[in-house]
Amino acid sequence: MKIGYIKMKKIFSFVLVAMFAMSSFAIDRAHTLKVYNWADYIDEEVLNSFPEWYEQMTGEKVEVIYQTFDINESMLTEIEVGHEDYDVICPSEYIIERMLKNKLLQPIRKDLVPADHYYFNNVAPFAVEKFEQMAPKAADSAIHVADYVAGYMWGTTGWLYNPAYVEVDSIRSWSALTNPKYANHIFVKDAFRDVYSVLVLYAYKDEIARGEVTRDELVQQITPERMQRVEDILIAAKDNIAGWEVDFGKEEMTKGKMWLNLSWSGDAAWAIEQAAENGVELGYLVPDEGTNVWFDGWCIPIYAKNVKAATYFINYMCRPDNAIRNMEEIGYVSVIASPEILDWANDEEEYAEAVDLSYIFGDEARAVHANQVLYPDISVIERGALMHDAAEQTEDMIKMWNRVKGDNLSSTMIVFIVVVFVALAIFIILGVINRRKQQALQKKHQRKR
Repeated sequence: MKIGYIKMKKIFSFVLVAMFAMSSFAIDRAHTLKVYNWADYIDEEVLNSFPEWYEQMTGEKVEVIYQTFDINESMLTEIEVGHEDYDVICPSEYIIERMLKNKLLQPIRKDLVPADHYYFNNVAPFAVEKFEQMAPKAADSAIHVADYVAGYMWGTTGWLYNPAYVEVDSIRSWSALTNPKYANHIFVKDAFRDVYSVLVLYAYKDEIARGEVTRDELVQQITPERMQRVEDILIAAKDNIAGWEVDFGKEEMTKGKMWLNLSWSGDAAWAIEQAAENGVELGYLVPDEGTNVWFDGWCIPIYAKNVKAATYFINYMCRPDNAIRNMEEIGYVSVIASPEILDWANDEEEYAEAVDLSYIFGDEARAVHANQVLYPDISVIERGALMHDAAEQTEDMIKMWNRVKGDNLSSTMIVFIVVVFVALAIFIILGVINRRKQQALQKKHQRKR
């Protein structure tokens, strides 16, 4: 996606929000559904078809006001501080965890949906179990997370790589981040939680192997010592990291301009397909130390005004046909695990190697010919951990991240900057000398006159 396009989109979104805020008094909230989602994270036809389906189900009309956000924190601030009355939101797992803890979500009214059009049960038990790990730990907060969240998309974090420059065996470990032969040829996600969650697994690989700590414990229990180990790895990798990115890295990879990208699986799947059209081959691999298995889910904020329409919308998004259309449009993987989805994922002609997907589809899916970028083998999932809210450690994590990025001028970049400054200095000096010569000539001519 072009950066200019992103900025234009944000400006347009801001204008829409402002216009909506000024005219909110005129909106009939009983027949309006406000949806707040990530940009480019839904099939527009699925979205546009909802009002007609809702009217068929309830006999009521509804207008959808659809807005997008670019980071979880901006969405959270609007609700937590601004008390915005969005009816449906789609946050990531660690934000869901924080919102549950701070009582910013309300239960999904599943009882409002008739049994013959009830699709919530299509969410894979695998995803439901992962979401339960987000439940607040306080004794007075014993809640069932599935009452508050219905999963949407999920994935892993790994290496998006260009095999023309990268040997697969060299990236089977996160140590590739510090491999000198990849100097200034790696993009890293500008997302401190995601990066920390995978590098802490690498930093403590020996402790994991000895059974002294589990991956889930490492990711969930953030300590100063663990942050320091991750920071040391990132500082050691500074000459390799060409840039920090959230969205543009995948596009640069499709053009063959970068060799490695610490990437989300959905972005990797998109990049691999786009790169093929450019004649560039890309691949995706999850290192042996492990990965963070991340999730986004649909929720109803505490300040929602149209809970009924919100509930129907979330249920609608759990329909297998809609899940397939969304996956085909955005390139990410739905948590819906119905027989229709399994049939869609299984393509023996396209994918020769079979993988064990029993963790999401059940025993009948122990040998499925699926896209392993989107549907990794069970062996990958078994060495994955769910990312959590940093809670009280958030400020320290941000400080660590800023130190790393602030100290990330690689030797190549330093040389480039020095050369630019030297060239600029020479240009200025030559300009001064030239002006003085011209002034001297002018004075000489004036004396002759």
